[in-house]
Amino acid sequence: MIELANARIVDPLHPSNGKIDSLFIQQDRFVAGSSKLCSQRIDLQGAWVLAGGIDIHTHIGGGKVNLARMLMAKVLSPEERTVWPTIQTGQMYASMGYTACFEPAMLLSGARHTHLELCDTPLLDHGAYVVLGNEDWLLEALGTQRCDDAALATLVAWSIQASRALAVKVVNPGGISAFKFDQRVLDVDTPHCRYGVTPREVIRRLSAAIDQLGLAHPLHLHASNLGMPGNIQATLQSLQATEGHRVHLTHAQFNSYTDQGPMGMGSGAELLAVYVNSHPNVTLDVGQVMFGQTVTISADAMAQFRNLQHARPNRSLVSDFECQAGCGVVPIRYQDKQYTHSLQWTIGLELMLLVEDPWRIFLTTDHPNGGPFTGYPHLIRLLMDRTFRLAMLERLHPAVRERTLLRELTREYTLDEIAIVTRAAPAKILGLNGLGSLNAGCLASLAAYHPEADWESTFSQAMVVYKLGQPIIQQGQVVDWHAPCYGWRADIGYDSDQLAGWADAIQQTLRMPVGSLEITEHQAELLGRSGEMISRSERAV
Repeated sequence: MIELANARIVDPLHPSNGKIDSLFIQQDRFVAGSSKLCSQRIDLQGAWVLAGGIDIHTHIGGGKVNLARMLMAKVLSPEERTVWPTIQTGQMYASMGYTACFEPAMLLSGARHTHLELCDTPLLDHGAYVVLGNEDWLLEALGTQRCDDAALATLVAWSIQASRALAVKVVNPGGISAFKFDQRVLDVDTPHCRYGVTPREVIRRLSAAIDQLGLAHPLHLHASNLGMPGNIQATLQSLQATEGHRVHLTHAQFNSYTDQGPMGMGSGAELLAVYVNSHPNVTLDVGQVMFGQTVTISADAMAQFRNLQHARPNRSLVSDFECQAGCGVVPIRYQDKQYTHSLQWTIGLELMLLVEDPWRIFLTTDHPNGGPFTGYPHLIRLLMDRTFRLAMLERLHPAVRERTLLRELTREYTLDEIAIVTRAAPAKILGLNGLGSLNAGCLASLAAYHPEADWESTFSQAMVVYKLGQPIIQQGQVVDWHAPCYGWRADIGYDSDQLAGWADAIQQTLRMPVGSLEITEHQAELLGRSGEMISRSERAV
């Protein structure tokens, strides 16, 4: 047994929260221990100790990430790149105190590739969300009303099991498919030009099916009209489409724009926050914009096609995966003097400060779309230090400075709230039993931080990081590349008789056996052995 003595506990779920106390680790878990029983004692000298960080939405694996790596390799210097190789990604996350990250856009046909990359990313627990809502077989069934609730639940459950996914994401419901048929915009109540189904119906049916199956994570929604002025109305309509079922709005900043303002675009953050505060079925992650060079990656081919004109440097691609999902890679350089970019920066912060319940909002940059995850320490300082936030505001476009709510918002996040939005709340909404807390019985993943002159410096580099009871980072250096990691997935059963009709439709569309999309138990075991750096095993929720 190991004793971590003189730890200043930062965990709202822990009985010693805010106090200096000892933590005890036996094998891979925290336990209720005693100094007398310990074979090793480590003095943390009053360092702040939080559970290992959890990133609920970060694009770090799969085909689109590799396309971004290749596209940017020759046009950006190593210092400007924001999509890194797997080993570097794991090391950079771990050095900040993160021990679990989740890829939010995994295609059925690309699931093996995604898992292979995640397995090759050291030091991090991981999982992925399977993308549904634009497949020909699904849209045709919904449009012709030949799909009852039981049949849809079967398709969703099979998709999760086949791809070993943790959750379900829908990207621009029906819109990626409509784009193939030259339909360039698909509003929430606009019928698909081929199948007749609306995004409202896709959202309503999928959110209900996920609740029916009892998945821990609600429907992970990338709403319609991403990035377009006035899209706040489509966003609110999309949330209403769930009819009370749980929904998680992802990278909400990109869907929070009014059509009012000096350049026909303004902040809809207050409208969205008012809705979220009064609807407990809704959660969101923010997708904060950080100034500087990055590259945007999205399955929303419709949105990325619109964004091609903004590519900086001028190098981009839009592609398709077996005509069932899209992919767009567009580099961008966010500039603090540019009106739209300044507005996006303020909207993300407004959302984080206006949504009242820290258990229902999550700190993300939608890596790398709003900026790289390496900007998290800076974002934490913006949330915790109003004086710094206002100083940064003075650098922005003057029209944005005049209209933003940030001057009026006096809220500063507390350490407890940072622990919630980056640890406890992600673990809860994803159903990661044993993560996100320092309590006895939880998995022993933690990060200790030495107080520095400001919050950004404090959270930029963890003093020590433990992963499943083993030290992996000490004074900024990786000390154990081979630390065990979990691949988290949902374990959902389905009626195999109900699958037969879906199997025929899938095979007719893809011209391949439906079994070729299924990752078997044996294949999953082989995937776990594929990463050179890690020992990976699956953990079902």
